[in-house]
Amino acid sequence: MTSAPQPQGPWEPLTPLLAESGWDDCSMIWDDDGQAYFVGTHFADGYKTYLFRMRADGKEIDRASAVLVNTGSHREANKLIKVNDWYYLVFSEHKQETGRYVMAKRSRKVMGPHLEERQLALASREAMEPNQGGIIRGPDSNWYFLTHHGTGDWSGRVMSLLPVTWQDDWPIIGEVLPEKIGTMAWTGKMPATGGKKLSIKKTDYFAGTSLSPQWQWNYQPRKDKYSFTARRWLRLEAFAPLKPDDLMQAGNTLTQRVFRKAQNEVVIQMDISNMADGQKAGLCHFSSQHAALGVVKSGPFTYLEYRENGKVVRGDIIRRKTIWLRAVWGLDGKSGSYYSLNGRKYIPFGDVYQMVWGNYRGDRIGIYSFNDKGDGGWVDVDYVEYR
Repeated sequence: MTSAPQPQGPWEPLTPLLAESGWDDCSMIWDDDGQAYFVGTHFADGYKTYLFRMRADGKEIDRASAVLVNTGSHREANKLIKVNDWYYLVFSEHKQETGRYVMAKRSRKVMGPHLEERQLALASREAMEPNQGGIIRGPDSNWYFLTHHGTGDWSGRVMSLLPVTWQDDWPIIGEVLPEKIGTMAWTGKMPATGGKKLSIKKTDYFAGTSLSPQWQWNYQPRKDKYSFTARRWLRLEAFAPLKPDDLMQAGNTLTQRVFRKAQNEVVIQMDISNMADGQKAGLCHFSSQHAALGVVKSGPFTYLEYRENGKVVRGDIIRRKTIWLRAVWGLDGKSGSYYSLNGRKYIPFGDVYQMVWGNYRGDRIGIYSFNDKGDGGWVDVDYVEYR
């Protein structure tokens, strides 16, 4: 039995451990008797994975109970499951010459010892290494591995549902090869059909009093700087970014994910009549890089601006109260930017932007509003239509 770093007593809040530098890829399990267990990898200490006892409410752990179950090989993506009388720790590991692939250890006791270990699937580099995920039982009573792939392109990581075949009480993932190891399965039967069809909301007319679930802020928002009730539109008040004139460092940037479709079009209608000197606002693509089409308020004038990373192109002066901004892209991830002064005729402006993979999320579409001169000014967005 090996103690985790800095044991602090029999029971302590779980939150401080998660806040420590280097802890990640954690999960939990509640056993049949109600006892809870926690597993996490300490990346900063050689990718060491520990199992802990945890209170049933999930708020406290017993650091002194820690058992070291894994170390090295960039091991991560921990999942604890119990099937029949076996406890499985499912995880991924990486070897430079091989890639990243799925492994499992098992024991008759949840805290081990985990003396048996097996590789469940090949790296499948041609499928971008499906590896991080969880083994679940479907409504058809069959078993599946719900996973996202290790890498991706401008649309982000792709998700797959792979069949699981149990062999000798080991969950083999994907297509089972003669060597009794799994590899990527490109087709399969859906575990359930019929019933209510669910979809992810994309278009938003901001008719409610709170943010719809498809949206995420770039940074922790300032709650006094946005509103849905001031006008029954989305109001984004401007404040200074962490770094001057840097969209990537701006706080009031609201984003949602993009989708891989043959034709994509996002249009926003924005009232710019209340912008203040120094304010910039518009529609952007946002990941590890960015491109944006928007407007800038400089003294008495408001003018069009296209931004792509460090390059900025100034356009014409805008004398209207309202502007429409549009982004259009296809399967190649090349996005064109357009603006309109009447909502009907759209004029291209700026370069065609190649959307990129970034920060594991892929590209995101976003609305931004910031002011290098400090707090001041706002824009009102009537709608975002994602077609």
